[in-house]
Amino acid sequence: MHRNLFAATAAVAFLATPASAQDMSAPDYPETRRGEVVETIFGEEVADPYRWLEEDTRNSAEVADWVERQNAVTDLYLEQLPARAWFNERISQLYNYERFGIPVSRGNRYFYTRNSGLQNQSPLYVRDGLDGEERLLLDPTTWADDGATALGGWVASPDGSKLLYSVQDGGTDWRTIRVMDVATGTVAEDEIKWSKFSGLAWVGEEGFIYSRFPEPEEGADFQALNLNHQVYYHALGTPQSEDELVFSSPDFPERNHSLGVSDDGRWAIVTSSTGTDSRYEVQAIDLSRRDALGWTSVPLVTGFEHSWSLIDSVGSKLFFTTNMDAPLYRVVSIDMADANPQWQEVIAEREQPIAGASLVGGHLIVDYLEDASSSAYVFDLEGNQVREIEFAGLGSAGGFGGHGDSDETFYTYSSFNQPGTIYRYDVATGESTVFAAPEVGFDPADFSVEQRFYTSRDGTRVPMFIVRRADVAASGEAVPTLLYGYGGFDISLTPGFSPSRLAWVEAGGAFAMANIRGGGEYGRAWHDGGRRANKQNVFDDFIAAGEYLIAEGITPEDGLAIQGGSNGGLLVGAVANQRPDLFAAGNAAVGVMDMLRFDRWTAGRYWVDDYGYPDREEDWRILRAYSPLHNIRRGVDYPALLVTTADTDDRVVPGHSFKYTAALQEAGLGERPQLIRIETRAGHGSGKPTDKAIEEAADISAFLAYWTGLHPETVNIQESE
Repeated sequence: MHRNLFAATAAVAFLATPASAQDMSAPDYPETRRGEVVETIFGEEVADPYRWLEEDTRNSAEVADWVERQNAVTDLYLEQLPARAWFNERISQLYNYERFGIPVSRGNRYFYTRNSGLQNQSPLYVRDGLDGEERLLLDPTTWADDGATALGGWVASPDGSKLLYSVQDGGTDWRTIRVMDVATGTVAEDEIKWSKFSGLAWVGEEGFIYSRFPEPEEGADFQALNLNHQVYYHALGTPQSEDELVFSSPDFPERNHSLGVSDDGRWAIVTSSTGTDSRYEVQAIDLSRRDALGWTSVPLVTGFEHSWSLIDSVGSKLFFTTNMDAPLYRVVSIDMADANPQWQEVIAEREQPIAGASLVGGHLIVDYLEDASSSAYVFDLEGNQVREIEFAGLGSAGGFGGHGDSDETFYTYSSFNQPGTIYRYDVATGESTVFAAPEVGFDPADFSVEQRFYTSRDGTRVPMFIVRRADVAASGEAVPTLLYGYGGFDISLTPGFSPSRLAWVEAGGAFAMANIRGGGEYGRAWHDGGRRANKQNVFDDFIAAGEYLIAEGITPEDGLAIQGGSNGGLLVGAVANQRPDLFAAGNAAVGVMDMLRFDRWTAGRYWVDDYGYPDREEDWRILRAYSPLHNIRRGVDYPALLVTTADTDDRVVPGHSFKYTAALQEAGLGERPQLIRIETRAGHGSGKPTDKAIEEAADISAFLAYWTGLHPETVNIQESE
């Protein structure tokens, strides 16, 4: 059964004035104390009157009181939005479908997550054999009354007898690592604290490797800089204090170190980085000689110049993807048994960037991005193409993990109008069969998904996906449009399913996603074109996307909303300052808003690769020119802005959003509101319980709908066979 989206006579009215007589203009904002901090930086006086809002709410009663007063005003405002109830109900309905994670096989066991629909967290299940009876292994929905404690990473031991997993509480990046006996469900006494930005890797069946930081000073858990990352080995049944140091760089405390182990258990690979750029040093540890050599590592790559990512190994030969001499990436190998090991090319660079690669059944499966949509090919180990894996239309594929001696792998495929379907793929035959397909309350054919290309300010051709109801697309009507972007850190935006976005489209609006520079959609050059001194290109690309949507009649001039999170929150803040006339409304989520001080907290120091160094004058002047906090245009009519953040965000600390909102509210920006919604017991996004995700999405959607003239309450969604 699917839902007919509209009654036969239903028409969506797009009105220039609100659907409700309720006055939704800017409310009276809570008073915010202005401090007197003024600093002279590179000859310029910079005022920072809201620096006191940088304090953690756990340590400052004044900040906690400010948060409470801001939330009280925002909550009252959001409660009065006419579309809030509609969005809450419809997003809940669209979330309510059974969804599976990609299965992972170890021994004869298969491990996967499954959510029945509205569970706050996804439980982990196991089967003995692919067709065996499903058994609940971990149920994180029972770990906290508010549903905010989540299952982080997990990996089964090589024979499937034990499970290594991490626990994330309240959205923080910190993880607690535990071990379970799979047969009995007994959780061992082993407990690892202060792990962050860590992979999890078994070494045989007796222990595992993880990364951690030193324990922070009391009260500094969520703000202190993360330095001195180290890799440790933990032997089962021993206290953490006895863990063996595997790798560290005490002379370079800013470096991060992650470690993976090859599928056959022979090789441990330490990958070191200095920031967010894909520029690594790589060390190899031969675990087959650990008794004799301990954790002695052999340098494979030095210099932090290029990206290197382990695919897997076959005996003494290691396979990697790299962008060395290949901005769009290629596959290379190195034979550690050679007297003088040298890198050899296996699969040459193509016209499309490599998004991922795996080694399964004696073959390489390589996932490419073709104009931000997935394609995948199977190669033999000499680099000869065997076949293409066929996908249906514009979408995103992921997974393809497995074992070098098994022909079986699993992958997921999704698009804007289709939640992820899990497939089992036979590498030997090329056959894909459905492992789990969602049953959804809508017909994907009712929606139009297209890709267009537009021209940015400097002539660069930029792709953009546009999603509409099929009837709206056919009519050519200009409708309220939600434009989403990110533009940074080599991260590619690809088609994917979102209940809140689909609800917006069902209501008669359009959703657009622009693949602006700064991402990885076209390899290194696309990333470089949107970072450091080129950051303005990101904002120009996004502004050009909005202008294109208006010029092409996708959206009316007063009907464009924008949204972005994290680096995308920075994007929303920057373009709202630069073109407040272009946008009706915006949502800046967990954004980096103070570009002059971002490197002072938690993970902020890593971001200098994309943003530059605030303590270097050349970089500082670039940052000063677009920093959302420092470029608010006083007395100018601004779009309606809803800033969203969370009190436990220790990736982009909430002080960014606090200071930015205080400055917006003080600047006198017209009749449209500038509000902040501050979630409790939540972080940067991961681990957020379903009920909180639905509430937040409904609030944001209703806010943006009101100020763009989208009225979903006029759309009758009727159920039909």
